[in-house]
Amino acid sequence: MAEKGPVKKKNKPRRFYDYSLLFTVIFLSVFGLVMIYSASSYAAQLKYHDAAYFMMRQAKIALAGFIIMIVISKLDYHWYAKFAVFAYILSYVLMITVSLVGRKVNGKRRWLGVGSLSFQPTEFVKIALIVMLAVLIVQMGRNINTRNGVLLVIVTTLPIAGIVAANNLSSGIIIIGIAFVMLFVACKKKWPFFACGLAGVGALAFAGPMAAVLEKLNILHDYQLGRILVWLEPEAYPSTGGYQVLQGLYAIGSGGLVGRGLGESIQKMGFVPEAQNDMIFSIICEELGLFGAVSVILIFLFMIYRFMLIADNAPDLFGALLVVGVMGHIAIQVILNIAVVTNTIPNTGITLPFISYGGTSVLFLMMEMGMVLSVSNQIKLEK
Repeated sequence: MAEKGPVKKKNKPRRFYDYSLLFTVIFLSVFGLVMIYSASSYAAQLKYHDAAYFMMRQAKIALAGFIIMIVISKLDYHWYAKFAVFAYILSYVLMITVSLVGRKVNGKRRWLGVGSLSFQPTEFVKIALIVMLAVLIVQMGRNINTRNGVLLVIVTTLPIAGIVAANNLSSGIIIIGIAFVMLFVACKKKWPFFACGLAGVGALAFAGPMAAVLEKLNILHDYQLGRILVWLEPEAYPSTGGYQVLQGLYAIGSGGLVGRGLGESIQKMGFVPEAQNDMIFSIICEELGLFGAVSVILIFLFMIYRFMLIADNAPDLFGALLVVGVMGHIAIQVILNIAVVTNTIPNTGITLPFISYGGTSVLFLMMEMGMVLSVSNQIKLEK
C-alpha cells in the first residue's frame, strides 16, 4: 500500500485589528490628560487645593473606559443589533427623565445621577441612535433609496433629537448630523445632501436677519438671539456674552507659530472660563501655537482616515454603518468645537473629543471606539 502524504491543515484566515486606531485613541487620551492638567491646574489649586484634581478624575474614567473599549472590541459587533430597539426606547426614557428630575447646571437639566455619580444621557443617545439607524438601514435594503425609506430614518431621528436639543442644542445638532452622514453613505442620490449643505452655509451667511425674524415669531429665545449677536460682533459685548469668545481669541492670537510653551498659558489664569472644557483648544493654541493646533487637527484627520478604511473593508453593511456613524459623530464634534473656539459659528458649548474634560463624554467615546475596533477585528486578511 502506498503511504499517505502528510495531511495539510487548512490555514484559518487571520483577523485584522486596527492597532493604528488603538494607538491614536491612546495618544489623544494621554495628550488630553496633559492639556487638562495644564489648563485646569490654576483653577483646581484655588478651588480644590489640588492642581491635579481635574486631571486625576479624568484619568480614572479614561482608564475605566479604555478597559471597557478593549472588552467591547473583542465582541462580535452583530450582538449589538439585538439591543438596538431597547436602547433606542431607553434613550427616550432617559431624556424624558432628565428633563423632569435631572440636575440643573447653568439653568439646564442635563445630568442624571445620585451623589457624586452622574452622567449625561445625551452621550448614550448618540450610541443608541447609531446602532438603531444601522439596523434600520440594513433591514430596508434598497428601499433606503426611496422617499419612504429616507422619511423613516428622519422620523426615527428627529423626535429624539428635538428632546435632546431642548436642553442641549449642540448635542441635538450632532445627533441630526450623525443621521445625515449615515443617510449620505447609504443613499445612491447625493444631490439632496449637497443641497442641504449649501442651505446650511446660506443660513450661516444670513444668520443675523434670520435670527431677528425668528425671535419676533417667538421661535427663537432671547438668549439664543443673544448668542448669534455675540457671534457676529463679540467686541460689542466684552463683559457679557462676548467675554469667553474674546478671551479664547486672545489666547489663540498670543500663541503665535510655536506657542508660549506647555504650561505657560496666561489666559487659563481665570481669564478663559472653564478652560479645561469647551475652550481647551484655545489653550492648546496659546501654549503650543499654530504648530500644535495643526498637529491636533492632523491626528483627528488620521483617525477619520482609519474609520474610512475600516468601513470600506467591513464584512457587511451593518458593520460599515456602525463605523460611519461613529466617524460622523467624531468628525462633527471636532469641527463644531474648533469652529466655536475660533468664533466661526455661534457658541454652542461642545467638547473636543478625548481632550476636553468630561467623564461621560470620554467614557462613551471609548465605547464607540470599542465598536469600531470590533468591526475591524472581524475583517479577514487574505494571504
